[in-house]
Amino acid sequence: MKMIKKNLKYQSPGINEENRYEKLHTVTFDNSQEASILIAREICDLVKSKQEKKKNCVIGFATGSSPTKVYQEIIKIHNDESLSFNNVITFNLDEYFPIEKDDNNSYHNFMKENLFDHIDIPKENINIPSGDISEKDITKFCSNYEKKIEKYGGIDIQLLGIGRTGHIGFNEPGSHFNSTTRLITLDHTTRFDASKSFNGIENVPSKAITMGIRTIFNSKRIIMMAWGIQKGLIVKKSVENNITSLIPTTYLQNHKNTTLVSR
Repeated sequence: MKMIKKNLKYQSPGINEENRYEKLHTVTFDNSQEASILIAREICDLVKSKQEKKKNCVIGFATGSSPTKVYQEIIKIHNDESLSFNNVITFNLDEYFPIEKDDNNSYHNFMKENLFDHIDIPKENINIPSGDISEKDITKFCSNYEKKIEKYGGIDIQLLGIGRTGHIGFNEPGSHFNSTTRLITLDHTTRFDASKSFNGIENVPSKAITMGIRTIFNSKRIIMMAWGIQKGLIVKKSVENNITSLIPTTYLQNHKNTTLVSR
């Protein structure tokens, strides 16, 4: 947990005194800004590489406070280096349910304000779970979301944050490894952590649509972000504990190309 590196290239933890308890490749930085710059650079380099090969780049995006600096840096690269995102297909991890797309707390609104309104990604290439569909249509919607990801060859690079419960996306403790996109019930801790934005926990939706563990795990590359001392305990459990459904992040110990980036 004390490793300090200046790049995110995957390295097997191996066995030595510093990382002998690590079961997940971990890179620690002095601050989240430095880490976010490198994460953004990796994403943009992949976009550019795919463009040169005349291929789409499929990116899985996350919301919350963890990726905001990454998105700021992506916008900066777009502006400073004239990097186009017209070959990018995006799939967001999750969305509250029920919630209107134009609600200030919706993830549709978050992505528009923090990224999509500032780069040239075609609107038809943006995919975010819908929080304003009828509950009877959710099963079909989730199935179609999975099929669309498969249609584009899977996710090339997936960004993740870590919730205090160890959730990734909104896959709360108890989520099965083989789970796919679905409607779930949010943990009380997750709703409590969102209560400030919603002006009270009573206003936080009790459900959400989320990509499943298997959906996330199928990504070719995963970068998981954890900033701040409040995430320290769950990061330690994610990296050192045995794999368990009670801490969904531990599933990623078996992924061949995941890096946990923390400060």
